[in-house]
Amino acid sequence: MPSTSIESICLLRLSALGDVTHVVPLVRTLQARYPEARLAWVIGKLEHKLVGDLPGVEFVVVDKSRRLSDAKALRETLQGRRFDVLLQMQVALRANLLSTLVPAERRVGYDRARAKDLHGLVINQRIEPGRGQHVLDAIASFGTAIGAPRLEAPVWDIPISEADHAFAESVLPGDQPTLLLSPCSSHALRNWHTKGYAALAGHAAERGYRILLCGGRSALERNVGDAIIAATRAPVIDLIGKDTLKQLLALMQRASIVATPDSGPMHMANAVGTRVLGLHAASNPHRSGPYSDRRFCVDRYPEAARKFLRRDAERLPWGKKIEFPGVMDLIDETDVIEAFERHLATPA
Repeated sequence: MPSTSIESICLLRLSALGDVTHVVPLVRTLQARYPEARLAWVIGKLEHKLVGDLPGVEFVVVDKSRRLSDAKALRETLQGRRFDVLLQMQVALRANLLSTLVPAERRVGYDRARAKDLHGLVINQRIEPGRGQHVLDAIASFGTAIGAPRLEAPVWDIPISEADHAFAESVLPGDQPTLLLSPCSSHALRNWHTKGYAALAGHAAERGYRILLCGGRSALERNVGDAIIAATRAPVIDLIGKDTLKQLLALMQRASIVATPDSGPMHMANAVGTRVLGLHAASNPHRSGPYSDRRFCVDRYPEAARKFLRRDAERLPWGKKIEFPGVMDLIDETDVIEAFERHLATPA
């Protein structure tokens, strides 16, 4: 099928928040290259709350907590439809199985090196191999594969309502610089220790920053937040469990810098153009760090590779996670404070 005849495209990427954020520039590319094409996106319920109001996209929401009924719901939603192209951008077994319910002539998936869990059986075209790619670049390759080369620079423009902007302004009024702490990843072994966050908060406060603490509604995030507040000498605005994803996006846009491990909030902050002080030891920032600017990240991934895997990082499979107890302790408080000072010394 010539690429110029593409009239309908289905994207399948259910999760997680960070990866879904990486898909948004691809959506913008497809809209620019095929402005008349109908776009549908099969997405998870939580992730839909973040990007579900992107204009020009039909969202097909899958509730991942309902493992049996989600397939039935997807089949019923897509009954009688057929797409010119499916972009199958998730290699997990469940996503591969759900993709079989999307009728499409061209079924584009990952190259052989990145395919797993029967991925090769549900596609009939592969993107180009990409050793050493950031996750966002890999996702952009799906557009290139169907004749939609990426735009000169990634475009997000995730909608934020006036009400969400007003909420953020009420929490962070005026123009005082703000350090936003988002201390928890959904992968607990990627989390740094609370003592370090407390030290960073205290240092930033001494430098004239106000401190905003954000997180979800889990018991872990509440406990981590309480420990940071108890350990720091800085006054803290505590919003853990009190905001929505859209409100968080608006708060990040008003913040000066966001400190976080490898997590969805890292990529949300990057998407709104806010600097990220990323904490990396369990994961490689060159693959999964903040895409636009990694100058303020702490990178102890090479040390983690040598200590826990007895190998140089360059010899590991690309994307290898080093999620061992204690791996994040390789990041020292002075590393993070030095990264914060680089931020202060770098003009906006």
